[in-house]
Amino acid sequence: MLTILGFTMIATFLVLIMMKKMSPIAALVLIPALFCVFVGKGAHLGDYVIEGVGTLAPTAAMLMFAIVYFGVMIDVGLFDPIVRGILKFCKADPLRIVVGTALLAAIVSLDGDGSTTFMITVSAMYPLYKRLKMSLVVMTGVAATANGVMNTLPWGGPTARAATALKLDAGDIFVPMIPALAVGLVAVIALSYVLGLRERKRLGVLSLNEVLDEEKQLVDEPETETVLVGAGAAAGGPGDGKVRMTKTTGGAGSGTDASDGDDEEEDDVRLQGLDPNRPTLRPKLYWFNALLTATLLAAMIMELLPIPVLFVLAAALALTVNFPHIPDQKARLAAHADNVLNVSGMVFAAAVFTGVLQGTGMVDSMAKWLVDGIPNGMGPHMALVTGVLSLPLTYFMSNDGFYFGVLPVLAEAGAAHGVSPLEIARASLVGQPLHMSSPLVPAVYVLVGMAKVEFGDHTKFVVKWAALTSLVVLGAGILFGII
Repeated sequence: MLTILGFTMIATFLVLIMMKKMSPIAALVLIPALFCVFVGKGAHLGDYVIEGVGTLAPTAAMLMFAIVYFGVMIDVGLFDPIVRGILKFCKADPLRIVVGTALLAAIVSLDGDGSTTFMITVSAMYPLYKRLKMSLVVMTGVAATANGVMNTLPWGGPTARAATALKLDAGDIFVPMIPALAVGLVAVIALSYVLGLRERKRLGVLSLNEVLDEEKQLVDEPETETVLVGAGAAAGGPGDGKVRMTKTTGGAGSGTDASDGDDEEEDDVRLQGLDPNRPTLRPKLYWFNALLTATLLAAMIMELLPIPVLFVLAAALALTVNFPHIPDQKARLAAHADNVLNVSGMVFAAAVFTGVLQGTGMVDSMAKWLVDGIPNGMGPHMALVTGVLSLPLTYFMSNDGFYFGVLPVLAEAGAAHGVSPLEIARASLVGQPLHMSSPLVPAVYVLVGMAKVEFGDHTKFVVKWAALTSLVVLGAGILFGII
C-alpha cells in the first residue's frame, strides 16, 4: 500500500506542476501533507516536516549565501571577461549559444556544486537568450544535463556516497568511469548542437554588432522598428531571411514591449547585469575577488569547512570589501533578495515532500518493491540492472536515499552472482544527468528560478534528453567493459 501511495504522490506532484495547476511550492507542501493523512500518519506530519527541514536547512543556508556571494561577484564584474569570451565565440548565433551553454556549464561544474554552476551559467547566457528570443528551456535543459554528467566528480557527491555506502575508494570508482563519462559529455555537446541547430532554423543568425546596434537604437530612438538581417526565415514571412524585433519605447530607461508589457521592462533590468558602465563594478578589486573565489572553491574541494559555513564567510567578506558602506550592502542584498527568497522557499517546501516520503516509509517501500521485482535470472547482470534502475530511483529519490538505502541491497544481490561491488558502484552513477532535474534537487530551483522558467516546462523538456544521455553513459560503460 505504501508503495502505491508513494508512486501516486510523486506522479500527482509531477502532473499538477507540468499542467500548471499548482505552483511548485504549493504542490511540494500540500500534496505530501494530503498523502500523509491518506497513509494514516497525519498526526506525525509535524515531526516529518521538522525532520525534513532540519535535514535541508544547511542546504538552504548554503544556497542563500551562495546566491548572495555569486550575485555580488557578478555585480562587481568578476565574470565579465568569461562572459565576453563566450559572447565572442557565440557571435549571436543560436547554435553557438546553445553549445556555449553546454561548455560553460560543464566547465563551471568542476567546482562540484550545481547551484554555483547554474548561477554562473544563467547569469552569462540569459541576456543572449532573451535578446535573440531563444527558448529558455533549452538553456535550462542543456545546463542541467551537462551538470548532471559532471556531477559524478568525486567531490560532487554521488561518487563519494557510493564509495561510503559500499566501503570502496572513490578513485577506484571514478577513474575507470572517465571514458564513459567523456562519451556522455560528448553526447551533451551533440545534443546542444542539435537543439542549437533547431533554434537557428527557427530564428536565423545575427551578428553581435547587429544586436548591439538594436540596443543602441532602442535607447536613442523611441518608437522605432529595428530589422535585423539573418540567415533564417522571419516570423513575419517565410523565407525572407530576416528576424524582426518590433519594440515600442518611451526613451532611455523606460522601454516596454508592446506585447510583453511589464515583463519586458523586467527583462531590461535583468539584462543590465553586464553593462560595462554599471556603478557596481569594482575593477580595482578584480584580483582580490578572483583570489577570494579561487580560495572558496579550493576550500570546498578540500572540505576545509562545511560548504554552508564557507559561503556564509565568503559572502560576508565579499560584501564588506566591495561595498564598505552599509547602504550599498543593503542595496546589493535587496537586489538579490528575489532569487534568495524563491530558492530558499523551494528548498523548505521540498523539505515537506522529502520528510513525508522518508518518515512514512514510502521511500523504503518503493525501493524494496523495485529490488524484489528483479528476476533471479538477472543476477549475473546486476550492474546493468543497477544502471537502469539508477535513472528512475535517483529521479524519484534523493541521492542519500538511493546510495545509502538501495545501492547496498543491489550490491549484495550482485555479489551473490559474482558481480563486483565496483561495477555496481560505477553503474549507479549513470542516472545523474536525469537526477539533476529531479524535483528533490534544490539546485534545480536555482536554475529555473534565475532563468524565469516554469519548473513544469523545464521537466517536460529535459526528462527525455537527460534520460537519453544517461543511457548513452550506461551503453559506453558496458561497451568499454567498465560496467
